[in-house]
Amino acid sequence: MIDAVGNPQSILLLGGTSDIGLAVVEAFAGDRPLRVVLAARPTERLDAARSRLEARGCAVEIVPFDAEAFDTHADVVRKAFTGGDIDVAVVAFGVLGDNEQAWTDMSQAVRLAQVNYTAAVSVGVALAERMREQGHGSIVAFSSVAGERARRSNFVYGSTKAGLDAFYYGLTEALRPHGVTVTIVRPGFVHTRMTEGKRPAPLATTPEAVAALTVDAVRRRRELIWAPGAWRFVMSALRHLPRAVFRRLPI
Repeated sequence: MIDAVGNPQSILLLGGTSDIGLAVVEAFAGDRPLRVVLAARPTERLDAARSRLEARGCAVEIVPFDAEAFDTHADVVRKAFTGGDIDVAVVAFGVLGDNEQAWTDMSQAVRLAQVNYTAAVSVGVALAERMREQGHGSIVAFSSVAGERARRSNFVYGSTKAGLDAFYYGLTEALRPHGVTVTIVRPGFVHTRMTEGKRPAPLATTPEAVAALTVDAVRRRRELIWAPGAWRFVMSALRHLPRAVFRRLPI
């Protein structure tokens, strides 16, 4: 259970090789040893993530997880909770894709929708059931500023994050009476493997910076944060621009 100062004893990371997700786990592990469940496909990257966390004193468990295998998600979550309660569950998997391919290739568009939205909903329902049963806990869902208003440059990806954002926003209200907190994190451009080789956008940040904001949000039971915080004001301005003006912007 999360203690009085916001330190969890256990974390589930769905997307066990996520740069941002691992940074969140490490930020919590800076205060005490943790039981960590990494849910991901078995790969060398997952082995490296396990070693990285064990070097920090974490007790790491591995649960095989495929975001596109929807019929396995309930069992993945069940296995993660087998060793005891999960204090913080982090939903940190997704694919960026290529927007020009995605809006002209049905298979690419559908894959982005299934991984980024459908799978996030699937695990969200399973997590909600388990956390209702235990009567406490926190779910962290990584959305994106791209979901705030569709832009020509990444509207397929943005639409999937808009859906994720809406689902977890509603889950926030549904779980509130059960003692479970949901925190939605909306990062901008983050320097990770996913964005490697891409031109950094304004307000670009690092996994560690996003993690610090996320940990603080969980401890303070905040339901929505931007990373960095300046994105809140930028996107508020963009959201209210008339469409005729918005479409002229080089974004």
